[in-house]
Amino acid sequence: MLISKKLKEKVIIIAENDQQLLAEIKRNLNKHGFLNIKTALDGKQIFEILRSYYDAAEQIGLLIVNEQLPQCDVLVMCKTLSSNDTSLIPFVILGADDKKNNIENSEFTSQALIHRMSLPINYPVLLDTIAFQLIMMQERYLRRKQEELLINELAERKIVDAKLKYLVMHDELTGLINRHNFESQLRIILARSRMRQQEGALILINLDRFSLVNELEGFDVGDRLLIEVVGIIRKLTLKDDLFARIGSDEFCLFLDNSTEKEIKQFAERVRKSVYEFIFSCGDVCYSTSLSIGIAPVNMVTANQHPNEAISRARQACRMAKEHGRNMLWSYNETDTKVQERNKDLYWVPLIKKALLDKKFFLVFQPVVCLNNGEISHYEVLIRMRGLQNEVISPGDFIPVSERMGLIHDIDQWVVENAIDFLAKLPESSKVSLAINLSSVAFQDDSLLPTLKEKLSLSWVDASRLTFEITETAAVANFEQTRKMIAEIRSLGCKFALDDFGAGFCSFNYLKTFPVDFVKIDGQFIRNLINDETDQVLVKSMAEIATNLGKKTIAEFVETPEIIVKLKELGIDMAQGYILGRPEQELLASNSIALDGIARESAKPKRFASWFSEKVSRVD
Repeated sequence: MLISKKLKEKVIIIAENDQQLLAEIKRNLNKHGFLNIKTALDGKQIFEILRSYYDAAEQIGLLIVNEQLPQCDVLVMCKTLSSNDTSLIPFVILGADDKKNNIENSEFTSQALIHRMSLPINYPVLLDTIAFQLIMMQERYLRRKQEELLINELAERKIVDAKLKYLVMHDELTGLINRHNFESQLRIILARSRMRQQEGALILINLDRFSLVNELEGFDVGDRLLIEVVGIIRKLTLKDDLFARIGSDEFCLFLDNSTEKEIKQFAERVRKSVYEFIFSCGDVCYSTSLSIGIAPVNMVTANQHPNEAISRARQACRMAKEHGRNMLWSYNETDTKVQERNKDLYWVPLIKKALLDKKFFLVFQPVVCLNNGEISHYEVLIRMRGLQNEVISPGDFIPVSERMGLIHDIDQWVVENAIDFLAKLPESSKVSLAINLSSVAFQDDSLLPTLKEKLSLSWVDASRLTFEITETAAVANFEQTRKMIAEIRSLGCKFALDDFGAGFCSFNYLKTFPVDFVKIDGQFIRNLINDETDQVLVKSMAEIATNLGKKTIAEFVETPEIIVKLKELGIDMAQGYILGRPEQELLASNSIALDGIARESAKPKRFASWFSEKVSRVD
């Protein structure tokens, strides 16, 4: 083991009463660069040597001593010189194999720099041991110096810096430890409890509707409420319980070595105590309540990170809120929200990667006029390629994108690429596209500017674009949606109301929505032949839409019989697998022979050769 020249200059004391062995040790050390060597024949001479270095203790490097040295109690010497924070002298104790010294079992040896070697001496091992002990001594010495410098600095800066240090680890308002400190301590506790195979739980406490107090009474009153609530909870906790404030109205409490029953009983006492507390502000009294999430930590089988435990407790707390507040909820992997979170964690990086690596692609499904079989337009649908180049349907990634805020990027990608698709078609092409928009598309202020810019740059006629939005999404934010539809229609685009009939106020909204097409929800189409109620409803939808000047489109058309029935009921257009599946290629023909659609020979042919040259396919 290599050590610096500076360490080799340290004084090494060899305490051995066997003159021959003493000379042998000294000779081997000299050979390897250890020249500053002092020798002692008994314990008294050791202390005489050390006394001469009283004011320069850092010059002493290491002491090699025989455990049978005359006038020397090795155990006492080790305790005096090696385990004291002010003394940093490492020891190498020489002894016979068949003799045991109580040093090995003493309490301080784990902290002291002590190594025991058997006689006869293995000098390569001895030299490695000396080098290691000197390096460890130097590290400990430097650490002690740094600690002394820090203490001196704190002493000089006194109260101000002491407070800053406190605030780094604590919450100023409540005096509880903060999140960073909590996670650090929890990591240690989890490791310790895992070794002892003890179980515990992380409890996340959230004040219900705390923001209302802040809004109605101001932040000062809100702060006073927090202090009162913390005081109540503190009375129920033990001195060593880990209690922290991790958010504005969120607190974490870790209960160690407690059973599930004990944890729930404690959490219930906390909930009940706070619920019975009446908070007064002037003439107004507020009843406070808590939503409490419990995340059990199984130390035998789990290897949890503090952040994971906090996340689980927070999910349980959220479930408590969703089930009425002022209650407890234990984390459960089978909860719907938990499964959604796990799904989100899996899909979000894949979706982001797909956006960056251009793994999304478009497919097109024809919408056919029922009176003559002509293709009115194509509906644009999005697909994603997975890690193994498999095709992933939007049902897997769109809900996650909506929950995690990625849907706006996907909406814009679809709009831009659909327009690019039209721009690459021959000038003589009359193909029109219907673009599906997400339920939150009209909350995105950047959608309209993007559409304007793309139409301007591509020279695509806006009338060739129809945007589809579901009825439920449109109704959810009626005024804003209607305003956005009007602005996009002013560019020349058209609109379709998708999944029509799925809501309860469909006809009322249809009267006021500025849409061009009404797409009847598939639940009314699938069993149309056998369900007279569906037939009556579909006929009513067709009549009302026609009277309002809107075209009707039936979705999920799968059989020739349904096509015939739709024509009888007055439906204008149809869309379904029997008419054409979603494909990356357009149909070669502009019409479909509806009369012979059931025959295999009547299935439409795919893309003309010129089109494959114009449009690049997704790998």
